[in-house]
Amino acid sequence: EAKSRAGKPLLVQIPDLSQPSLYHAPRNKAVDDRSRQSVGVLSPPLEPHIAVKSTKRAIIVGTALDCYYKQVSQMPAWSKLDFCKFAAAWAGQDCPCRTKLDRDEDNHHENGNVNGNGHIRLLREDSGFSNGTRSGDGDEVDYEDDVIKEVVVVEMNNLGINEENLETKGVRIPLPWELLRPVVTILGHCLFGPLNSQDVKDSASVAVRCLYARASHDLAPQAILALQSLIRLDKNARAAATTAATVTTNASSNANTPSKAKKPEILLVSK
Repeated sequence: EAKSRAGKPLLVQIPDLSQPSLYHAPRNKAVDDRSRQSVGVLSPPLEPHIAVKSTKRAIIVGTALDCYYKQVSQMPAWSKLDFCKFAAAWAGQDCPCRTKLDRDEDNHHENGNVNGNGHIRLLREDSGFSNGTRSGDGDEVDYEDDVIKEVVVVEMNNLGINEENLETKGVRIPLPWELLRPVVTILGHCLFGPLNSQDVKDSASVAVRCLYARASHDLAPQAILALQSLIRLDKNARAAATTAATVTTNASSNANTPSKAKKPEILLVSK
């Protein structure tokens, strides 16, 4: 648009309201004042933008993701897989908070009391890692990351999520709500789309949990509520699918099991 205007503003003719109307007789004799402007500037000259402000980047990317969501049902599976992996990478490094909704709050361990991080704490103590230190030589930070990684893999396997879709570390970027809203919408389709493959659903499950951990640390209430809903719906859907598969297996096994032939009933009739 700046090129088509050739650096010139858009002008519009504005009538002078102080002058009498053509449809009414003036009460007083109008004073001929030619100094009053009758031209208004509709749009000032545009300057070419060399760079985009950081405050506008999230809105621009969010608009592009909205366009992606409008055609998400037509997108191939590899595109959805890449998007889920990017979303998980944007959330940052692995964090135990990503599976805290998947843990049973009533599950108490025998060797200690369980709080929000009790499951991870017990695993760390069993592995020789406690309170950020490890008994022995070695890199403490790398060891802690390995322990967290093992816990996340165990929790994901318990949910039936393929561990191959887990990302080790990601590139942490700012995630304002303008950017996160379309991401959550697309992940919702990847989770519950009827035509999506199981790999897409597993990748979306991992991405949703990574973003939930990030939103919990950022204290973003809108993102926390939206991602909590997706996680709970995903858990319910997986539990229902597991139950249905179990019922189907039991029914097929009962059908294949030979049963004893019943003896014909003999009715005694008195004459």
